[in-house]
Formats: sequence, C-alpha cells, structure tokens
Amino acid sequence: QVQLVESGGGLVQPGGSLTLSCAASGRTFSSYAMAWFRQAPGKERVFVASISGNGGVTYYADSVKGRFTISRDNAKNTVILQMNNLKSEDTAVYYCAADLYQATTTWHYWGQGTQVTVSS
Repeated sequence: QVQLVESGGGLVQPGGSLTLSCAASGRTFSSYAMAWFRQAPGKERVFVASISGNGGVTYYADSVKGRFTISRDNAKNTVILQMNNLKSEDTAVYYCAADLYQATTTWHYWGQGTQVTVSS
C-alpha cells in the first residue's frame, strides 16, 4: 500500500516557476515508478512526466519537454516536479501517481491533487 500527498501548488504568473512535491508512505518507495498527471477544467487527466524507481529513466509529455523536470529522492520518499516557464495552459490540478511498472497505462496509486493556476 502506498499513500501519496502532493504539495506546492498555487498561483503563479506566466513565465514563472513552481515546484511540486509528492511525499510517499511505505518502505519500498524505490521499487515504484512515479509519475505526474494533470487535469484541466473540463478535460481528461493527462500524463505529464514519469520517473523510474532508481531515477535513471524519465519520460515527458511533449507539451512540457524542456520546461518541466521530474526527479526523486528515495531517501526522503519524495518525487519532485520542477516547472519553469509556466504558461496559462499549464493551469490544472496536478496528481502524483505510483506503480511498480513505469510502462503501465493504469497507475495504481494516486494522490489527492494540488491546484496550479498560471495567470497574470
């Protein structure tokens, strides 16, 4: 069982930066691939980025490549999403997810989400 708690959301101006954190419970954090998804108002939840258990493999959605960076600290059971050069279209609720398999399309564990609003 893995419990996930996101934090770090808020209001930021276009072009600004924000760092999201996801704290995970459990003793086997490094066994899990981690991911970030987002859901904008009226739209489906979509993939943003993922990272393997040892942090060696990362994937990004085309819409965030070069602007967002996913990383993890297995000693602290934490995964980070660093978001730079934010755009209005990045406004969404951001969710952290975990699964034993990074290639999964049905992530098993989810956090409650944190709101990110990009607006002037």
